[in-house]
Amino acid sequence: MRKYVFGTGIISAVTGGITLLRSARAGTFTWRTALAWLSWGISLALAIGSIVDTRRATRGRPIPDDSPVHGKEKKLLRGRVQGER
Repeated sequence: MRKYVFGTGIISAVTGGITLLRSARAGTFTWRTALAWLSWGISLALAIGSIVDTRRATRGRPIPDDSPVHGKEKKLLRGRVQGER
């Protein structure tokens, strides 16, 4: 589970969220702040989606064609099978 939680996508989303929280305390809420929060939410959703797709691929389940993991399913599944031995 550590390989998923400590992935670069999640780490960057969390640090971006911390930065937004710090700036929210100091300033007023403007349309730029709303866009920053929206962007952070999209980044977090994409990072979580990537984790879900990677987990599905390592378990041999089908993943969508638009996933960044698509095309690497056999490699991920092979790594899981070798790790169980």
